[in-house]
Amino acid sequence: MESEILTIKEVAEYLKVKEKTAYKLVAEGKIPGFKVGGSWRFRKQEIEEWIEKQSQR
Repeated sequence: MESEILTIKEVAEYLKVKEKTAYKLVAEGKIPGFKVGGSWRFRKQEIEEWIEKQSQR
């Protein structure tokens, strides 16, 4: 199963927020992400699942 990996810029564009907001969300643990060599990366599927959970609130 192949998973698309997004950069902070790509996830910000996907969520339609500024990069600064995306950094804040991941630093606070509000969106799922992981670091690779000091740079944040995101699995698109996990971001989509997070969006689903947010829309159920």
